[in-house]
Amino acid sequence: MNLTKLLTDPRLPQMIQPYDAYTADDRKVWKLLFERQHQFLLCHACEEFLEGLESIGFSSERIANFEDVNRRLEETTGWAVQVVPGLVDEDLFFGLLRHKRFPSSTWLRKPNELDYLQEPDMFHDAFAHLPLLTNQSYVNFLEELAAIALDYVDNPLAIEMLSRIYWYTIEFGLIRKRGDLKVYGAGILSSIGETKFSLSDEPRHIDFDVSTILNTPFWKNKFQDRYFIIDSFEQLYASIPEIRAQLEEILAKPTNDEL
Repeated sequence: MNLTKLLTDPRLPQMIQPYDAYTADDRKVWKLLFERQHQFLLCHACEEFLEGLESIGFSSERIANFEDVNRRLEETTGWAVQVVPGLVDEDLFFGLLRHKRFPSSTWLRKPNELDYLQEPDMFHDAFAHLPLLTNQSYVNFLEELAAIALDYVDNPLAIEMLSRIYWYTIEFGLIRKRGDLKVYGAGILSSIGETKFSLSDEPRHIDFDVSTILNTPFWKNKFQDRYFIIDSFEQLYASIPEIRAQLEEILAKPTNDEL
């Protein structure tokens, strides 16, 4: 599906960020979340995220403006933000990533929802995801993972396994930096509680391994019990051929119904 057809899909209404509609409460929530996360992440986030945060121009004083973000991303990796109404179907989600568009909501959580949300809001989508779109190896991985997913978009088992790769890297990945563990997964970056937990001695820390991740389910309503560690974003991108090969091998095995 080409980009024009994708963006005119009726499930993806033509939306823009209603920037002038943000309220005083919205600005207060952004400022509070930004200040507490940024201060904490100075010691715990990977340097690529912190550099991306500065490069993309985010600050506590101003809610992220996607027009500005898109100009800056165009100058670095050629990616852009695509406004979506919320969670979207797998084919739309991976289709957007394949065309260098990262889906983001535009609504912000309420003051009484600072620490827990059932569905990701704009702070998660923007603050935690967008800075790393300035890293070329990171976006190369996203684009090629999406290409694999689109090849198997009608196969629920394949999508489940590729979702595990996405979950344990883009959302909940750790990276080793000069012997120390740092955070790069957006699901961790947007949560002080999970940042502390993920770097503690309580969960398992496992070196990145495609086969293990493909066969490791995850949960969405509590902290993970294990986190996978990469050594670099170049390593992540270099894993794409192995992801495709191992997925093909798994899907080629007969199921119980076929035996």
